[in-house]
Amino acid sequence: MTTAVKTGSIEQDRRSLTLRGHWIDDWRPEDPLFWERRGSRIARRNLIFSIYSEHIGFSIWTMWSVLVLFLGPQYGIDPAGKFLLTAVPALVGSVLRIPYTLAVARFGGRNWTIISAALLLIPSLLGALLIQPGVSYSTLMLIAALAGVGGGNFASSMANINAYYPDRLKGWALGINAGGGNLGVAAVQLVGLFVLAFLGADSPGIVAGIYVPAIVLAALGSALFMDNLTHARNEKRAMRDVTREPHTWIMSLLYIGTFGSFIGFGFAFGQVLQVQFADTFDTPVKAAYLTFLGPLLGSLIRPVGGVLADRLGGARVTFVNFVAMAVGASIVLLASQQRSLPLYLVGFIALFVFSGVGNGSTYKMIPAIFRAKCGVQVTAAGAADPHDRAAEHEARRLSGALIGVAGAIGAFGGVLVNLAFRQSFLTYQTADAAYIAFIVFYAICFVITWFVYLRPSSARLEGV
Repeated sequence: MTTAVKTGSIEQDRRSLTLRGHWIDDWRPEDPLFWERRGSRIARRNLIFSIYSEHIGFSIWTMWSVLVLFLGPQYGIDPAGKFLLTAVPALVGSVLRIPYTLAVARFGGRNWTIISAALLLIPSLLGALLIQPGVSYSTLMLIAALAGVGGGNFASSMANINAYYPDRLKGWALGINAGGGNLGVAAVQLVGLFVLAFLGADSPGIVAGIYVPAIVLAALGSALFMDNLTHARNEKRAMRDVTREPHTWIMSLLYIGTFGSFIGFGFAFGQVLQVQFADTFDTPVKAAYLTFLGPLLGSLIRPVGGVLADRLGGARVTFVNFVAMAVGASIVLLASQQRSLPLYLVGFIALFVFSGVGNGSTYKMIPAIFRAKCGVQVTAAGAADPHDRAAEHEARRLSGALIGVAGAIGAFGGVLVNLAFRQSFLTYQTADAAYIAFIVFYAICFVITWFVYLRPSSARLEGV
């Protein structure tokens, strides 16, 4: 009798999961039995292809951090103009993150991943064909702006994967998803280094063209192996509701400090080296040898931030992390004043590493905040009670929307970083003013983290 019941339950799960092709109507990740039988395998498959597509999106988004290194004297663009070329895709990518998040609910996670991957072909093909001496600055700005579509992929990917995993695994899953995507920053810089080293600075279009087949594979893989979750389509008012929540704006500010720093430094690092240490990095290839290292380490360590947050609490890890980032920025400032390249590299790489850790810990905080606010009941094992469906659904609905909002505002931090460097160089001929601004901002972030999420008070949210 028991066997028959189990068999019938398995068949029921199978029917609900395969209903209408790639659409899944019944998804219960907080149910341990459901997760063990079917859920974990399906979630893992979607995670793998989500990571790949997001990885390519990040590469296209940050491609201009590499392409500006190719723009020598024959292009007639000064350093201030190059900082604008990297700020534009950062801006467009940040603006697109909210509609990309909403698109998951409108079209389905799989369907939108196919569309968003295919859109990457536009800036890649234009870059491959049009970037050459004699091209107008306005054309370069347009191609750079179109590259911003890659920045939207992150938000839709994170919102989609957030819906697949149970709360106890969100820190790990979101960290792996984001870390694999963030590696696209380092990957495109390695591609740029390869082209510079073997083909020279006269072939920027090859950097963009290399990604065309990779984009096609991303779209095909998503079409063949990913799924849509039906319940994700029913959250039409989630974005409106979450904007009324004070924690939305607090977490968005903190995410500017973590992800905004990571993506902003990723865009600007090569240019800053060339301007700040012009005597050492007098050719693009010399700067390219180092620019990938920071984004690589920051990306690889992001899942560690999620795992630490799972074990120690997201707010605690985030607080310590912002203290470390303030120290890292102070080291960079000192190195800049003393013209010490080794110390400068140590401080900057520390900023990349800690921004990566903070990316993972802040994203872990988001579902934990709404889990606490919605009163989700927790079992003895630390998982959400599978019978507490209403509270669990509300927490998942709001946390998915906040991931989109925080992702958009946090990405705008990349614009601010590039504009801070540009203004500092224009005004003082050094980046020191920008570093001071970063130190002050990180201090504000760790004070807010302590005051809102760690300070003992009756309003403190448990488990954040």
